[in-house]
Amino acid sequence: MNKIAAYFNFSELKTNVRTESLAGLTTFVSMAYILFVNPSVLGASGMSKGAVFTATALASALGCLLMGLVAKYPIAIAPGLGVNAFFTYSVVIGMGVKWETALAGVFVASVIFMIITIFKLREMIIDAIPRDMKLAISAGIGFFIAFIGLHGGGLIVANKSTVVGLGSLSVGTTWLTIFGLIVTLILMARKVPGGIFIGMVLTSILGLVTGLIKMPTTVVSAAPSLKPTFGVALSHIGDINSLQLIIVVLTFLLVTFFDTAGTLVGLAEQAGFMKDNKMPRVGKALMADSTSMLVGSVLGTSPTSAYVESSAGIAVGGRSGFSAVVTGILFIFGLFFSPLLNVVTDQVTAPALIIVGVLMAESLKQIHWERFEIAVPAFLTVIGMPLTYSISDGIALGFISYVITMVATKHGKDVHPLMYVLFFIFIIFLWILNV
Repeated sequence: MNKIAAYFNFSELKTNVRTESLAGLTTFVSMAYILFVNPSVLGASGMSKGAVFTATALASALGCLLMGLVAKYPIAIAPGLGVNAFFTYSVVIGMGVKWETALAGVFVASVIFMIITIFKLREMIIDAIPRDMKLAISAGIGFFIAFIGLHGGGLIVANKSTVVGLGSLSVGTTWLTIFGLIVTLILMARKVPGGIFIGMVLTSILGLVTGLIKMPTTVVSAAPSLKPTFGVALSHIGDINSLQLIIVVLTFLLVTFFDTAGTLVGLAEQAGFMKDNKMPRVGKALMADSTSMLVGSVLGTSPTSAYVESSAGIAVGGRSGFSAVVTGILFIFGLFFSPLLNVVTDQVTAPALIIVGVLMAESLKQIHWERFEIAVPAFLTVIGMPLTYSISDGIALGFISYVITMVATKHGKDVHPLMYVLFFIFIIFLWILNV
């Protein structure tokens, strides 16, 4: 145990095995939904849901273990939401590309990913982002995941007249969310250790007792076979032979790059890891991400990325890579205890996401709002993420407007050269997504 504490710098980070284990468990419970959502989304493209389930669990486990053991950050990795929808609905269904070819595209994008990570290009880009924009990214992610929680819990719903509106209070599951939110608020306000996780447990119990959450019929089940998707990406690389497919590869690359970069920066700000506007060991964190993306594509899943739900684990005290290791191990166990994961519904995780959104919004106070050239891009970054339902789109809006306002106020010399490069890249990025 002493060797573990020394390896993960428990004393320096003022943490311990119990806290880190609870953080890892909280992060896992908060993001376990991806084990079921990802097969559902990719299954619509024609892929085997069972194989995708297993690939999702294994790719997530690998990413978390690498992030914890190598980069030593309490940040989990799993197939990203949003990019999996792009894979299925834009590439396969929209463009008519076979899922086998799309998977090959993910593999090629991951190889490029690893190359630019090895040459520290990704690291240079993250370091080039101004502190105000990093703070805005952190707050924006907070708003985004709070919106996910409000919607998933039924408190905010789609409305034809007003775009969004208050959910129906006549729905039992919505009251389950309200119960969980109230309990968690009280626990957090009274500074009860592990308040978020305790709130999730109590909400699950209430759901089972009232019948709002179905009691699992079985506890253990065998992991589905990988055979339908394993190695398919490698055997279809030759299919990437047109401009359209090259654009698909570049889009996979851009979306995953900025989703991960934005999430890493946001979580690092939340946990207090940033030093002199730089994230220590960011190269190792990016390598963990790109490696899991590469392996994931071979196993049979869409691109992996750092997960914003890691903020739930950080909120309960996670500060070392040990919590990510715990999350990774739980993903492996998740392969065999999949029926139990159905107990953790959107209504159970919603309160945790909302509370974490509140905690991450704290970074707003450090942004220089009195400077209009800073306030505009910061605001567009923060508001853009929840309203476009995309971290990368919010970053795009913020970065483009940042260069414009800085040049307009004759502060162009203060802008890092890479920010100008990103300015044009994001314009092309938005054009590709829409055209």
